[in-house]
Amino acid sequence: QVQLVESGGGLVQAGGSLRLSCAASGRFFTINDMGWYRQAPAKERELVATIDRSGRGDRANYADSVKGRFTISRDITKNTVTLQMNNLKPEDLAVYYCNAKARISAWSSTVYDYWGQGTQVTVSS
Repeated sequence: QVQLVESGGGLVQAGGSLRLSCAASGRFFTINDMGWYRQAPAKERELVATIDRSGRGDRANYADSVKGRFTISRDITKNTVTLQMNNLKPEDLAVYYCNAKARISAWSSTVYDYWGQGTQVTVSS
């Protein structure tokens, strides 16, 4: 099982910055992709950014709405993932969830989805 603990949400004015962090712990064989999703009020959860187990920034994937403003990074030795959010806009207001896709056992190729508890990001105009 994988536990994900997020930190770093809060209230910021439009144009400001926030940094979200997520740490994975528990018993698992390997974590493949890690990333961030968000859910705005009355909307479905959507992908924000993901990064694969290489941790290479050039292999990150971003939603079009955040490209050029958000940067995802990962420390594979510490099982952490970070989302640096710059030039925040009111439409970025949402609950942000950390996600990890993990294999629990070396004897099974099944990949499971794990989610953090969510952290609120509020952007005032």
